[in-house]
Amino acid sequence: MTRDGMSFRQSLGGYAFIAPWLVGFLIFTAGPMIGSLAISLHSWSMLSPPTWVGFENYQSIITEDPLFLTSLWNTGFYVIFSVPLCIAAGLALAMLLHNRLPGMGFFRTMLFLPSIMNIVAASVLWLWVFNPEFGLLNTFLRWLGVQGPLWLQSEAWAKPSLVIMSLWGVGGTTIIFLAALQGIPQELYEAAALDGAGPARRFFHITIPMISPAIFFSSIMGVIGSFQVFAQAFVMTGAAQAGSEGGPNNATLFLVLYLYKKAFLEFRMGYASALAWILFLIILLFTVLQTRLSKNRVYYEAGE
Repeated sequence: MTRDGMSFRQSLGGYAFIAPWLVGFLIFTAGPMIGSLAISLHSWSMLSPPTWVGFENYQSIITEDPLFLTSLWNTGFYVIFSVPLCIAAGLALAMLLHNRLPGMGFFRTMLFLPSIMNIVAASVLWLWVFNPEFGLLNTFLRWLGVQGPLWLQSEAWAKPSLVIMSLWGVGGTTIIFLAALQGIPQELYEAAALDGAGPARRFFHITIPMISPAIFFSSIMGVIGSFQVFAQAFVMTGAAQAGSEGGPNNATLFLVLYLYKKAFLEFRMGYASALAWILFLIILLFTVLQTRLSKNRVYYEAGE
């Protein structure tokens, strides 16, 4: 058999192996995306045939909808504070767990378990933690002689409460950083110590550059995930009564929650699809910016 024939058979085999994923992607991802783009150009209540409106939905969102700006501000607040906080906490925990001490495997497992907990169950648990009367946080603060805030019932503290809750899922980030730390050659630390470098200098000049790909990956995924925050606000701020999600006074009305309300409470599917595409473009913009800004700040070790 000729080399071209073997190459064709190998390529055909490769395409056959990826065919299930490719078919699933076209049917369940690309297809709905194209469909939502078409729907965003229509006015559709799902109870009557869609009506073509062009870019009217996008124009209304940007120029006439104050709640869109409110949801965008709330989401931006959550992204700005939760992503750096989770990265810093994940790195700190990873450095603690990197020590080779007896029973460290047990602590690593216990730290990761909350990350695989169902987000709805975790939200119900945190409702008790943030309860202003008998919640865990305010009970602890009262022991210290401090009057705790109303947390989710306070417009000023509602978003910070959800930012604090985001630390619940820091186990996944910790595992990524732990794997990156274990890949750093110890010879680098030994050489730096011989040159008189202290712990802080070794951290900033060896540890951070060597795990910069993990930091970059975690920041990209953190921003993407944080822009799509939904379940926490839906469950925790709508626990009192249906329709109160995003309270108090729209303080936790995140963009995806606003999209949900437009689609499934007001039955404005075209408007909600336009919101979804605006969110997609915002996430794409931030991803491109992060990639461009990190081009000279991420160190990739050359392969041998």
